[in-house]
Formats: sequence, structure tokens, C-alpha cells
Amino acid sequence: MKPFVIVFTAAILLLSCDKEKKYQYELTGVTVSQNGGGKTTPKSTTEFISIAYSDLFNTTIPQSRLVNLSVAYASFGDLKVIEDKIIRNFLNDTAAVIPAQVSENGDTSLFISKTYNRFFNRDPNEYEKYFWKNLIRDDASITPVVVYYAMMTSDEYRFY
Repeated sequence: MKPFVIVFTAAILLLSCDKEKKYQYELTGVTVSQNGGGKTTPKSTTEFISIAYSDLFNTTIPQSRLVNLSVAYASFGDLKVIEDKIIRNFLNDTAAVIPAQVSENGDTSLFISKTYNRFFNRDPNEYEKYFWKNLIRDDASITPVVVYYAMMTSDEYRFY
């Protein structure tokens, strides 16, 4: 009986041990790039102010206003702070051409596409459309002014 137990135990041990299978997945390399990520040239002070003014007022900036803003821009240490102040000043001006809340809620996708083309000179990708559409529809405090402010103070807007 002992030889039978030894043979049976050895058979179980040999059959229960399998060599680990190796799986090899063939993956194709994917290049990932960001829309607008190719913008590497920063706008100069004059370009930034002029373009921001033109984007909001649909006209060129008066020379005296450009000079005053350029002097303030150049004399300030933290450029992000002065850019923020300039954009807020432009957005608070009653002459700025900003769509009404109704048109934004009426066709959010069209508003998002027009806004991206207006400020970034490109179409939004699918994620950007999805993000803004849900944000605008879920939060009543997201007005066109808030969306314009977010885009005009972004890094992408500062470059071309």
C-alpha cells in the first residue's frame, strides 16, 4: 500500500504543477498630442492687449488706450496679475460684445465651438465640448463672461 500512496502523491504533484503561461500582447505605439499644444510663441505685450481687445469689442483698440495699458503692463512685476486685471477690465466694459445667457443655454454646443474659434482659433475637441457643456448646463453661475474669462486667462490664449 505504501508504494501506491507514494506513486499517487507523486502523480498528483506532477500533474498539479503547470508551467506559468506567458502572455505577450502586441501593442501599437500611439502618439498623443494636445489640441493647441503646438502654440510655442508668446504674444508680446502689445499683441496680447490688442488681440484681447479685438476679441471682445470686435474693433481695434484706440492708440491712447493701448499705450496706457502697455505702460501699466510693463511696469507691473507679476504679468499674470496684470493680464488678469486687463481681461477683467475689458469684460466689465459695457461695450464688450458678449452673448446673452439665453443664447448660451439655447445651443451650448454652438456657443462652445464659437468661443473656441474666437479665442483659440481652433475647434474644441470632444472632451472640451463635453466638459464645457456639462459645466454650463449643471451650474447656472457659469455665464458667458465666466467662460470668456477662463479662456482669455488660460495659457493657450497667451500663445499663438
